[in-house]
Amino acid sequence: MHGAYVSLLDLNANNGSKVVSELGSRANFFETNVTDTQAIAAAVRGTVAWAKETGKQIGGVVAGAGVGMPGLIIDKKNEPISIESIDFVLNINLRGTLDLIRQALPHMTTTTPSSPDGSRGVLVMIASSAAFDGQMGQVAYAASKGAVASLTLPLARDLSKYGIRAVTIAPSMFDSAMTRMMSDKVRKSLEHSMEFPKRAGLPDEFARLVVECVGNEMLNGTVLRLDGAMRMPARL
Repeated sequence: MHGAYVSLLDLNANNGSKVVSELGSRANFFETNVTDTQAIAAAVRGTVAWAKETGKQIGGVVAGAGVGMPGLIIDKKNEPISIESIDFVLNINLRGTLDLIRQALPHMTTTTPSSPDGSRGVLVMIASSAAFDGQMGQVAYAASKGAVASLTLPLARDLSKYGIRAVTIAPSMFDSAMTRMMSDKVRKSLEHSMEFPKRAGLPDEFARLVVECVGNEMLNGTVLRLDGAMRMPARL
């Protein structure tokens, strides 16, 4: 963990507890539903209290909650996608990202700068290749991830006077709980659309870019594609 203290927010308590047991005293977990503003508030309060206990400052947020719910905008029966499906995706991927960020920021803007440039940390958000190359059935998902990509620069501009950066990573297919639910056919089709390497990205490869975003102060207001030169086909 490069010496960092990490507060984990997730809906899956079993996974959260498992990660904390692996990482030890430098990690803490708060069960959180990112569609629930009060749940986020409680997790932020808990994180702030833990930071005070450990004598550390909150120096960054990685907003990575995400979900995909494929569905054509209008199906073969001439029925439009349900607004509930759209809301479900947008509430987690976009609203949840913004809500976590806005609630964490007051606890970052007042910290002591940690570098000669006056840095007070970084916000790392997660978009997707679908923000640029959305496939059939990804209208809601692409909209949510495109919005995250689009808010990166204005967020960086809003926060420049505080010395807080904003960076978004747009990954292609990475090994994750979401992609492990894919069929072999879908996975192989996506891997075929990657130039090199022709495989899913590894968690460690993703984590290394997050670490670079945290440490490199010139990374700001930009969207970084992490995709093996993948351009997703219109359909699988």
